[in-house]
Amino acid sequence: MSNLLVETSGAVRAVTVNRPKVLNALDAATLAELEALFAGLGGDRELRCLILTGAGDKAFVAGADVAAMAELGPKEALHFSERGHRVAALMEALPVPVIAAVNGFALGGGLELALACDFIVAAKTARLGLPEVTLGVIPGFGGTQRLLRRIGLARARELVYTGQMIDAGEALRLGLVNAVTEPVELLPRARQLAASIASRAPLAVAAAKRTLRQGGDLPLGQALAIEREAFAALFATTDQKEGMRAFLEKRPPAFKGE
Repeated sequence: MSNLLVETSGAVRAVTVNRPKVLNALDAATLAELEALFAGLGGDRELRCLILTGAGDKAFVAGADVAAMAELGPKEALHFSERGHRVAALMEALPVPVIAAVNGFALGGGLELALACDFIVAAKTARLGLPEVTLGVIPGFGGTQRLLRRIGLARARELVYTGQMIDAGEALRLGLVNAVTEPVELLPRARQLAASIASRAPLAVAAAKRTLRQGGDLPLGQALAIEREAFAALFATTDQKEGMRAFLEKRPPAFKGE
């Protein structure tokens, strides 16, 4: 892959969007690489957590490539949007959590990519926003819907209607990001979180991710039914037996994803 760097450390994989000369902007080729990468990860039983970040210290992903979009017609724009939606859907459907490590600008398609992750940690230097209305369009990779689900409708309206860019502190206050760190501490913090997740029972983590995702938009009664079924199904796993046996024997569990 020419636009992505992939590094594996144990059960954790770090994916870096690597187009620093254009602030890691998303063009069709980069989206195609992300789509192929995420499509191939679903069956990787060794993988337990994923970190997504951007190359350099200026940008996570500064947005979709405006130069590439400028001459699109409606039909081409629809295809471009559909690819962005596929990438985000693949990320959300992964059985492992995805952590966005936002190291600089996360604007437009960049913030939309981060919103498709399970949660976001950001450097103090990060700047986040959906500025599409300043270009005569709206977010096209799911940003309108994922932002409102992350921070609420009124706040999402304000950010989308104004195209305003906010700093990491404001993003933390709004609940858009989970933590803010010094720039040099960002990736170590993300790796620490990923290692913690990777040490847990992978089938249980996958079930938790699936239950939270499926239940978030359902009436409470239906969502609780999903939780009950997922909870009960885990009692058929070897990891459940190992986890509870290890607790009773006062030793660390050895989970195998079985």
